[in-house]
Amino acid sequence: MARTLVCLAATAMLVQLAMAANYTVGGANGGWDSSTDLQTWAASQKFAVGDNLIFQYTPNHDLIEVTKADYDSCQTSSPIRTYTDGNTIVPLTSSGKRYFICGTPGHCSQGMQIEIDTLATSPTYPPSASPAPETSPSPAETPELAPETSPSSPPSVYPAPETSPMPMETPEIALETSPYLSPSMYLAPEISPLPTETPEAAPGSLSSDVFPSIESPGTSSSRSDLSQQPLPSSANTNSFGLGFGLMLVVLLAL
Repeated sequence: MARTLVCLAATAMLVQLAMAANYTVGGANGGWDSSTDLQTWAASQKFAVGDNLIFQYTPNHDLIEVTKADYDSCQTSSPIRTYTDGNTIVPLTSSGKRYFICGTPGHCSQGMQIEIDTLATSPTYPPSASPAPETSPSPAETPELAPETSPSSPPSVYPAPETSPMPMETPEIALETSPYLSPSMYLAPEISPLPTETPEAAPGSLSSDVFPSIESPGTSSSRSDLSQQPLPSSANTNSFGLGFGLMLVVLLAL
């Protein structure tokens, strides 16, 4: 485990050395002097940990690193570091802002001051981890197979409507059998005339006074003719009653 950490640290140092850049302050056509727009040059650069700043200046200038407050007020009374060699190399070992001015009186107010914003090296590593999202599209290939298999399932659904027309044949059978039921309705009138024959057996057992209510029009006319004939004599009626009485006696004797 310790050997792995050492290897990683050594690799990080090598990467920093390989990626380190040297910046000549003021650019190729400028320098650490009052004629160069140092703030514009610094804003156009991206400094990272491990880079080096090269200050080149003449003997009438020097280089002082100060705090933010002294930078804003051009104060040189409490410098952090002071350089006078004319070719100063300042390594950027940590992230953050650093402030430099010229210690010669009046030069700082004339523009010989610069603010260096150093970025951490950690933001440079996320691009190396960016290939990981490139592998994520591989799971996306599986959804492509799903649409290819999904069209195969719908054909299994379409045969179902082919069986649905089968129940439609039953109404045809119902219509074919329905005409056979209608004759039963016509048989009822054929049986109904039977009760009309019952009045024919009534004349034998009932008196002649009952028949006028059930006689046909022909018999009613004959009785009207009889009513016009003269009534029989009392002798005939007596003989008829005597004969009828004898017949009843004979019947009772049997």
